[in-house]
Amino acid sequence: MENLISLVNKLQRACTALGDHGEESALPTLWDSLPAIAVVGGQSSGKSSVLESVVGKDFLPRGSGIVTRRPLVLQLHRINGDREYAEFMHNPTVKYTDFALVRKEIADETERATGHKKHISPVPIYLSIYSPNVVDLTLIDLPGLTKVAVEGQSDSIVQDIETMVRSFIEKPNCIILAISPANQDLATFDAIKISREVDPKGERTFGVLTKIDLMDKGTNAVDMLEGRSYRLQYPWIGVVNRSQQDINKSVDMIVARHREREYFANTTEYKYLAHRMGSEHLAKMLSKHLESVIKSRIPGIQSLISRAIAELEAELHRLRKPIVADARGKLYTIMEICRMFDGIYKEHLDGMRPGGEKIYYVFDNQFPVALKRLQFDKNLSMENVRKFITQADGYQPHLIAPEQGYRHLIESCLVSIRGPAEAAVDAVHAILKELVRKAISETDELNQFPTLRVEISNAAFESLDRMRNESKKSTLKLVDMECSYLTVDFFRKLPQDVEKGGNPTNSIFDRYNDSYLRRISTNVLAYVNMVCSSLRNSIPKSIVYCQVREAKRTLLDRFFTELGAREIKHLSKLLDEDPAVMERRANLAKRLELYRSPRQKSMRLCGPDSLVNYLPFLAFYG
Repeated sequence: MENLISLVNKLQRACTALGDHGEESALPTLWDSLPAIAVVGGQSSGKSSVLESVVGKDFLPRGSGIVTRRPLVLQLHRINGDREYAEFMHNPTVKYTDFALVRKEIADETERATGHKKHISPVPIYLSIYSPNVVDLTLIDLPGLTKVAVEGQSDSIVQDIETMVRSFIEKPNCIILAISPANQDLATFDAIKISREVDPKGERTFGVLTKIDLMDKGTNAVDMLEGRSYRLQYPWIGVVNRSQQDINKSVDMIVARHREREYFANTTEYKYLAHRMGSEHLAKMLSKHLESVIKSRIPGIQSLISRAIAELEAELHRLRKPIVADARGKLYTIMEICRMFDGIYKEHLDGMRPGGEKIYYVFDNQFPVALKRLQFDKNLSMENVRKFITQADGYQPHLIAPEQGYRHLIESCLVSIRGPAEAAVDAVHAILKELVRKAISETDELNQFPTLRVEISNAAFESLDRMRNESKKSTLKLVDMECSYLTVDFFRKLPQDVEKGGNPTNSIFDRYNDSYLRRISTNVLAYVNMVCSSLRNSIPKSIVYCQVREAKRTLLDRFFTELGAREIKHLSKLLDEDPAVMERRANLAKRLELYRSPRQKSMRLCGPDSLVNYLPFLAFYG
């Protein structure tokens, strides 16, 4: 049965294959919940030598300046037999038995991601090493902390590296392996300094002291190794790496390990500490600790998976399924989305969603107020009434009542109602357009297809424009009808100008006195108010019939007619989904696949062997 470390190794590889390597992301991340050991150290601290000593192979790039410019996830797998080989996740079909080629591939892959300008990248390189001389262990080699940028690097490289290192080690599931050279002052230890900032109590920091054999004569590292100079929760471990001369001579790592054991066993100051010194002890201790941490984190991983699945499923539901490829399926998809939009639009009009009440406000408030503001007094001033009456009589004064004068006065007043009537039509039109925009924004499916969203919006607006034009014609006809035919009964009920048996001595011109003209003005105003009262009821009916009712019935009818005649390439254009949405859906689906796997296998995250249920899924990615 595979151990926990190997299984977490596969989980990490699967996470990276699905774009999850712990960076800032809008997606839930499993990577951050997986325990890992990050190797931190300054330049020339001996960090690379420690890693090579743990592995037992010379495989890391060397050189001046910043050599490690991408995180290297080093996964060690203990196997039986004599064969040793390495594999990269980005090139899984090749097994490297020559570790000089491993070194070259690390450098080449770094260049592919960062270019030749010595930039850095947070995307890790995955290297798996299989050997009988290693323990099951995973280490993340981070770029070395530096204080000065080398030629060809940006001035921000120092801060960029520190930010990257901090982004790994500040996570609570990260175990920090702080590499510090013993031949330097403790105050200058970059690894200890940054580790103390993120782990002030030293609860997840392991200190490794290098270059003990290079200390000045008469000095030793006992105080440091005993924790008296700087105390951590776990004991410091001293190592003796190969010298530069050994590296140049390609001294075998197995031989180097033997020399290291002899150094601690035979050096008086360190003899009593020899049982917990050296790279072999470091590897075994880290492997054991990592496995215990993984066991303790299993419930937390289960909790994260449950939350992440709920979040991913909710967003995938919002983004909907990918579109079908055939013409019939595309047409059906478009029609269904249009129906959803149309249904939401009707809900706004019918009061199930807000917005439709604004139309009633136009009829109950805006239109009546506009009618009341009409200045009929100007049309019915004494001067204006006298002018209309005398002009209507022509050369022969009226005999009983100035009928033509009445008609002209009434028509001059009623014509002014056209303005408020048109304004009411336009106000309702603006509300209907606003509701179209709301309905489009509330139709989640349209967010998936920007071109279809624009087409539906344009088609709806064109329909509303046609409805507005028809509504104006119908509404103005109501006003014109009132102008063209007066209600006779109203005038029949008015007192007669000349009563039966009237005084014949009164001159016909007495009828043009102020009292008589005021009476005409009063009669005309009463008639106009009667017509306004009637139009106040009939014009809203006309507007509702021509605009609101038609918008509910036929808003997209013309669009549907044109849609049926379109070729598949035009349908495809309507469903040209936003590439960002397509990419996000694919990423969400992959991430969801990663998180669902343990559930589908009924994984019980309550014991150390429960992660075995990941294996069927991880076989593909790992």
